Amino acid sequence: MAKEDFYKLLGVDKNASDAEIKKSYRRMAMKFHPDRNTDNPEKAEENFKAIKEAYEVLSDQKKRSAYDQFGHAGVDQTMGGGGHGAENFSDIFGDVFGDIFGGSGGGGGGRRRSNVQAGADLRYNLELTLEEAVGGTEATVKVPVLVACGECNGSGAKKGSNPVTCSSCQGHGQVRMQQGFFSVQQTCPTCSGTGKQIKDPCRKCHGQGRVQENKTLSVKVPAGVDDGDRIRLSGEGEAGVNGGPSGDLYVQVQVKNHDIFTRDGANLYCEMPIGFPTACLGGELEVPTLNGKVKLKIPAETQTGKMFRLRGKGVKPVRGGATGDLLCKVQVETPVRLTKEQKELVEQLKASLSGGGKQHSPQEHSWTDGVKSFFDKLTG
Repeated sequence: MAKEDFYKLLGVDKNASDAEIKKSYRRMAMKFHPDRNTDNPEKAEENFKAIKEAYEVLSDQKKRSAYDQFGHAGVDQTMGGGGHGAENFSDIFGDVFGDIFGGSGGGGGGRRRSNVQAGADLRYNLELTLEEAVGGTEATVKVPVLVACGECNGSGAKKGSNPVTCSSCQGHGQVRMQQGFFSVQQTCPTCSGTGKQIKDPCRKCHGQGRVQENKTLSVKVPAGVDDGDRIRLSGEGEAGVNGGPSGDLYVQVQVKNHDIFTRDGANLYCEMPIGFPTACLGGELEVPTLNGKVKLKIPAETQTGKMFRLRGKGVKPVRGGATGDLLCKVQVETPVRLTKEQKELVEQLKASLSGGGKQHSPQEHSWTDGVKSFFDKLTG
């Protein structure tokens, strides 16, 4: 059976560049891969082998030149298993999976995988009072962290010895395995990808190069931090591997609930209960703030829900901006546990107020009139 034109198989013209041929091959390889065509894997494998053969020829300048001059007859004798074309295929196959999984397949060419790894970042939850968060503080924290072993200086090898090149991967950190008609590159199982073997491990870290310690750190908390803010301590995370840089420590701020105040951004809120006489006649109250007490004048006839704003008594934001306010919401407290005499006085007050009609309780009468109107509409 006559073979199909290689350019047609890859969907490119004869003047296509190497990059265009490679790009088209990657697309076709994904399309016809047997794992993605489970309904007819035999046909998919046949197509997959055909485009692989086409790519092996067109990606090699000598083979492509021979193919352009003599067609299939010019390259049939040069096509073999495991030659240059097989290496190219492995490279491209690695590129395909690199696109999917966000990495590089490594491929041929003798590229070494770096065995230097950065240390992991860590998080520490720091609980603060509202006063500490608003005013700033300095906290001491103890963090369990992996640090470089002092006995072997992080090498993992016994003092006086050194790691040796891995005999399985020859220091590459990866090994190539042939599976069917394509090769797969994977992390070396002997050295776990480091490219090194430790023949005589350090007794303190058992060859790991790192040991766990409780590190004590001083954390400067700037004024104005809020719940959920993070403070970064550069280089205070886990130690890197094989000389890699240490990770960072992120201190996560958690602010405790306050007995009086609630914070919303730069503003503070509180509920302020006042007695019935003060609400009626007015007066002066001492109001707490995070910076001390202030006096607040309560006007006569103050109602529940009235909001008083104390400017500049809130929080100075950590990222800059104007200091917020303290907003105090009034809650008029109804007297409880009245004596007989007090109840009689309230009855007298009630009788006196009822004679004045709407002028003493406008909201109550307005609501009552609205309810009456609502029911009149229903029954009408």
